Amino acid sequence: MDNLNTIEEPQVETRESQTTERSSLVGHGERHYSVTEVANLWALSRDSVRRLFRREPGVLAIGDKYVTLRIPESVLDRVHRRLSNADDIQKARS
Repeated sequence: MDNLNTIEEPQVETRESQTTERSSLVGHGERHYSVTEVANLWALSRDSVRRLFRREPGVLAIGDKYVTLRIPESVLDRVHRRLSNADDIQKARS
């Protein structure tokens, strides 16, 4: 029985440390969206989302050859406002 306790204790510690690591990765006060999540939210293709956000300041680009984008909520809001304002500007010009 003592053997089981020593085996279970490290597993609990490992789960706790994994949870702490995950929350610190997501952390920084805001949610980060994947390209697929943004594509689903905005009803766009993943390629369109990549084109919109690939050079946007604040977007996390992870990797060298194949780049994974993580889009902070504040950047998502900023781009949405910019695109919405572009529509308003076009209407005002017409």
